[in-house]
Amino acid sequence: MRQTDPRRADLRRIAPIGAPEASTPGGLLDVLGIAAVVLDSSGRIALWSPAAEQLFGYTADEALGRSAAKLLVDPQHVPLVVELFQQVLGGASWSGGFPVRVKDGSLRMFEFRNMRMQDQQRNVYALGIATDREALQTVETDVALSMRLISQSPIGLAVLDTDLRYVLVNPALERINALPAAQHLGKRVAEAMPYLDVDAIESASRQVLATGTPLLDQYAVGRAPGDPSQEHAWSVSYFRLEDTGGKVLGITISVIDVTERHLATTEMTRARQRLAMIADAGVRIGTTLDLPHTARELADIVVPDLADLAAVDVLDAIIDERQSGVPASNGSGPAVFRALAVKAAYRTEASRAPDPAGNVARYDPDRLITQVVNSGQPILVPHLDDESLRRVARDDYSAALLARAGAHSYLGVPLTARGAVIGTLSLIRARTRAPFDEDDQLLASELAARAAISIDNARLYRSERRTVLALQRSLLPRRPPRQSGLEIAYRYQPAGSTHEVGGDWFDVLPLSGDKTALVVGDVMGSGITAAATMGQLRTATRTLTALDLEPAAVLSHLDEVATGLEQTFATCVYVSCDPPSARCRISNAGHLPPILVDPDGTAHLLDIPTGVPLGVGDVAFSTADLDLAPGSRLVLYTDGLVETRDEPIDDRLRALLRMLSGPRRSLERTCDLLLHSLRDPDGHDDVALLVAEVKPD
Repeated sequence: MRQTDPRRADLRRIAPIGAPEASTPGGLLDVLGIAAVVLDSSGRIALWSPAAEQLFGYTADEALGRSAAKLLVDPQHVPLVVELFQQVLGGASWSGGFPVRVKDGSLRMFEFRNMRMQDQQRNVYALGIATDREALQTVETDVALSMRLISQSPIGLAVLDTDLRYVLVNPALERINALPAAQHLGKRVAEAMPYLDVDAIESASRQVLATGTPLLDQYAVGRAPGDPSQEHAWSVSYFRLEDTGGKVLGITISVIDVTERHLATTEMTRARQRLAMIADAGVRIGTTLDLPHTARELADIVVPDLADLAAVDVLDAIIDERQSGVPASNGSGPAVFRALAVKAAYRTEASRAPDPAGNVARYDPDRLITQVVNSGQPILVPHLDDESLRRVARDDYSAALLARAGAHSYLGVPLTARGAVIGTLSLIRARTRAPFDEDDQLLASELAARAAISIDNARLYRSERRTVLALQRSLLPRRPPRQSGLEIAYRYQPAGSTHEVGGDWFDVLPLSGDKTALVVGDVMGSGITAAATMGQLRTATRTLTALDLEPAAVLSHLDEVATGLEQTFATCVYVSCDPPSARCRISNAGHLPPILVDPDGTAHLLDIPTGVPLGVGDVAFSTADLDLAPGSRLVLYTDGLVETRDEPIDDRLRALLRMLSGPRRSLERTCDLLLHSLRDPDGHDDVALLVAEVKPD
């Protein structure tokens, strides 16, 4: 008897067991052409199927009642057939190949299976089932080849029935899923592998079942039970499975493990993101010289692309106005920090765990943030436990907040500028599943290094600004003395930037005979040098004024002083005002023209010679005389009041004249109006404003 390949047991009919189904034309039985012939006990043909007519060529009328041996068997094979026939009638089955003489007289090989049959009268018969041997061998070859390909393929293959239950799984898919075939068969995908995106898989399967259009190279990502520590990726394709007649049997799913490609692609994506973050940091960090703002810029860069929660803290000593320079770390003791910025990627109670921005906190030596600044080295804790969480958090309550939020990984890097550690960048991951790794540490260190320079520049800016402003306050008059016949108001506002705080000054000085000198000047340049030069020129002006010189002579002497200072230029307006005689004398060294506001409220620029700035050398200055009726106002100012980067100076001067014209306001309100309306709060230049009104006797 022919042996049955046990592997064929897997080739079960894929349609679910249930009510009988009509065979689809063109199915396997039709391909094989199964013929049925029944012989009575004498060897005569009692039943003859239509398929027998197709295979052997004889019609039922030609075959029925005739001896099968004489009709179908070559004479040389008759003895063997008779022997086999007797064995079958005796109850033995027989199967195998046998030559049959068909109607055209030729011999063809057919594959037979013969068995004994008996009716109610105990009459015995022999049933012969036959098919063309060549067709059968073709099918067997195809099946064997298919099974070998399935079993040996490196591609994972599965067959699902129309209810989307597994009916076949090859060894490759067993390895990919880390699940034996027996634990697949009869189950749906959700039952066998719940860790996958089951909805997407079943939706794709139903779509292919309905349309017959394959879905190729669908990307799936998940964690296999055999390797839950690492994310895997698979390329999945879906094909509808049909028989030769077009009947839908189910679907075939092919699965290729593309984890290495996925990891390589992921790493390339991460590399591009890291480069983009570094490039972005170069543009976005350090846009101002404000310490908290710069810290927030750093936090905005790292969240959410690198961390779910970030905190930027600096050593309190570096921004303590009572100290200068960067204090050296003691290397082992506690540290006092001032929090500058906290940023979370999403709304979470973990954002309350770090110190709020502006707070000052002391951390003991065992805290990780302290160890970062003391060692000057990053600290990476890939997996946080209860103990390490307590060393990260400021107190037990904060540790509990982090734990509830799912914080599982920590990275702290020092902020190092000009060789000194000035603070830390602390990063936490909670929702982001992957822990921090060495690549993240390198990226965070690079970003922190860039930000540290900007933060330190902001610190230096604060220090220099305090110095410059202190110097200016010490040089400018705190409150001009009350002068006979004049009411005076003034304002001074420094520039918004340390580097642009400069040498604007004003002064009100008594002269002989109830006269008063009004001075406004502007040293070109900015910073401490400009402020110091301003102090020298102001001192020289006060000395020359005491000599009661003419305004032009005062400017000439000031020009000599400025020429003696290296590369120093300044503009200046000097007014000698004599209220009793209602007159004044004015000299101008390259400064914007003063404004005269008549008692009726009409304002106009004084048409006097402008002159050249102080410091040019060997230049004569002229003096103009001006009548000042009681109620007249003289307005002196520096260019910071009217000059902007995007408007013509003439338009700005006209705006100034409009504000000075019209209804009269007090001098103090006039000063406030001009500064509020014309002065940019973040102006890039100092403003000195001096307004004097002639009072009636």
